Amino acid sequence: MNATRARGHSTASHAHPDLGPLWEGNAPGSEVVALSSAVVLTVAALEVMLVGHLELFFDLCFVVVCLGAALMVRPRDFFTVGVLPPLLMFGTMVIVALNGPRVIASAHDGVVQAVITGLAHHSLALFAGYAVCLVTLLARQRTSAH
Repeated sequence: MNATRARGHSTASHAHPDLGPLWEGNAPGSEVVALSSAVVLTVAALEVMLVGHLELFFDLCFVVVCLGAALMVRPRDFFTVGVLPPLLMFGTMVIVALNGPRVIASAHDGVVQAVITGLAHHSLALFAGYAVCLVTLLARQRTSAH
């Protein structure tokens, strides 16, 4: 009987590295940005498909995605995720407006006006997502410094 099994540990448990606490993310910033973009665009597409326009569900999911991005990213890429929420919201509004301005604005509005209207209507979610993201990154930076 080898020493690992004698202590009650299987060899399979050592095959996976210890991921640590939830707030110690280790994903590269580019992967976090890609995943966050995919999730937000999927949520937007689903809500447009089901309801016809973006509502509270999109806003709540946006805030959760911002929190998740701040928790997943490795410390070296904090800046990437720190600037993600406004760019993610802007990019989402541009894509939604290009597919039909009536989803986030009046039917007769152009794409630029629809983007501005969409940003205005979802500004609270943008503020909350950005604040949650930055506070989470700050907390992670302070706990890693100690």
